[in-house]
Amino acid sequence: MRIIPAIDLRDGKVVRLFQGDYDKMTVYGDRPLGTALGFKAAGACDLHLVDLDGAKDGEPRNFGVISEILKRSGLKVEIGGGIRDEERIAKYLEAGAERVILGTVAVRNFDFTAEMAKKYGEHIAVGVDARDGFVAVNGWLETSRVKADELIIRLKEAGVQTVIYTDIACDGASSGTNLKAYEGLKKHGVNLIASGGISSMEELETLERIGVWGAILGKSIYTGKLDLKTVLSKFGGAV
Repeated sequence: MRIIPAIDLRDGKVVRLFQGDYDKMTVYGDRPLGTALGFKAAGACDLHLVDLDGAKDGEPRNFGVISEILKRSGLKVEIGGGIRDEERIAKYLEAGAERVILGTVAVRNFDFTAEMAKKYGEHIAVGVDARDGFVAVNGWLETSRVKADELIIRLKEAGVQTVIYTDIACDGASSGTNLKAYEGLKKHGVNLIASGGISSMEELETLERIGVWGAILGKSIYTGKLDLKTVLSKFGGAV
């Protein structure tokens, strides 16, 4: 199971939101590259990077910071946040991203998502962020009428290989993740990455037993609830 530390960017700073609420934001640093290099020093191979400004308004306001991380960190980076056209996908991949994460567009324009999955293969992932079982869009500011479970089935049929599933109620709360959801979703056969609220070694062990492909760690490593180096020494940074 891959262990993937996360950096969320807003106004060029490293931040975490509570349950996706932009008004409940904690700043953890103003040197994103330094944070990424710290993860690498702890033994990480991967990085989950989200442009919160992009997710909210669709503009790549943090592209300069992201480019620096891609160029200098040496990590395999997956990037999400407001990526809604092929030009942006190509721009990030050309800059060195390992995977580009589509979110809102997977709901708003499923045909485009399927086309991109066919064209770029394993370099396309889809973030399915659920609130009460329904997919949230536009930086989690809106909840659609699309059921998360049904969307994942369609994504698999369209050729999407990797899905990052977040239960928004758990995200940023450091109070545990929705293990039951991952047990149910694993049967769909995608590379499933767990995200949101993971805060203990026991949860990570359960996720590994379930067979998820990866686990994203955010607030728990910023607050010290989990030590990234310790986690990586047990689970490894990559498969």
